[in-house]
Amino acid sequence: MALLIGACSDGASSADGLEPVLTTLPPVVTEAPTTTSSTTTTSTSTTTTTTTTTTTTLPPSAEGRLELVEEVWGDIAPKSVVASGNGLFFAQNMMYRHTITVYDAVGNLVKTISDTVNLADFGIEGYKGTHQGSPVEAVFTSDGQYAYVSNYQMYGDGFNRAGGDGCNLGGWDESFLYRVDTDDLEIDQVIPVGAVPKFLAITPDDTYVLVTNWCTFDMSVVATATGKEVTRVDLGRHPRGIAVTSDGTKAYASVMGGSDIAIVDLGDFSVDWLRDVGRSPRHLILSPDDDILYVTLNGEGTVIKIDLEAGETVGRVATGNAPRSMAISTDGQSLYVVNYNSDTVSKVLTEDMTEVQELPANDKPIGITYDPATGNVWVSTYSGSLMIFSDR
Repeated sequence: MALLIGACSDGASSADGLEPVLTTLPPVVTEAPTTTSSTTTTSTSTTTTTTTTTTTTLPPSAEGRLELVEEVWGDIAPKSVVASGNGLFFAQNMMYRHTITVYDAVGNLVKTISDTVNLADFGIEGYKGTHQGSPVEAVFTSDGQYAYVSNYQMYGDGFNRAGGDGCNLGGWDESFLYRVDTDDLEIDQVIPVGAVPKFLAITPDDTYVLVTNWCTFDMSVVATATGKEVTRVDLGRHPRGIAVTSDGTKAYASVMGGSDIAIVDLGDFSVDWLRDVGRSPRHLILSPDDDILYVTLNGEGTVIKIDLEAGETVGRVATGNAPRSMAISTDGQSLYVVNYNSDTVSKVLTEDMTEVQELPANDKPIGITYDPATGNVWVSTYSGSLMIFSDR
């Protein structure tokens, strides 16, 4: 299928573009349902422990198969889980718990970080007292030293018009990124961005953090050297996923309220387009050589493979109902996809886009990350758990 490459956005809307936000607070589950895997129950301790990572040579990922080896439960409702690359895993628990929970490589709780901040302490003027955030997603610098975390919305004095998943443009409260130092696991920087910031990416040289702002229909570009937003790039209705090329010159951004993917030049911030890729594109991943872009189409229940040089969709696979997030193995041979409405996780081989596994997950799987040190795959579920799968 050929894709039309154009130069402007039509801002199309689609009900399929809505992101899941829970309407009731998830219960705290301290004991896992009976399974054959081992389980870990975590508390909200704030004691920091030392994490050590051992790197091993992994077999080709296409030869492995997923097997559940651990479940982590506790006072969590994780929207996302992200590997740092240095042995830590951050789970973002939204407004349901107002925390970021940090784990070691086997699922032990290292620290619970509150999302409560005094904005004045970080040089943010015009606000009184303390405020709460609602952590959504995270991204790490290349050395794992810092995590940048987006907050869906803020709570407290001065915030009274929160955006939501069905938002149109128009005067919503803007929000903030938090920077967390992984040495002491403390928030050390707060950065203003747009309304309802969601997915984040970072350039390979750590120069820019990029975040899609769901309700201002744009992408913030933050300079890490200053902790300041340097520009915003208009994208269209409900931007979501971001993938940055390995040379740091381009970012691809999905516009989930339509069917297009933006191509942002990170030199002059001009925008080109991949048109009509499919309904409600959400998560984006580039192949290790940057030749292929993988896209979850939430509105169609499929994952597609786009040859970027040809500008064509060259592969497609149906995984489950509402494929949300995905991760890729280090060798680029395998994709791992969470299917939100099917309560499953899929493994797809990238060579021919064949689904080789679809395994049951706990209720509402929404986030996923790949651990390059072990080859393990972590899945976060809104129902209050993290699941760790080996892939050997």
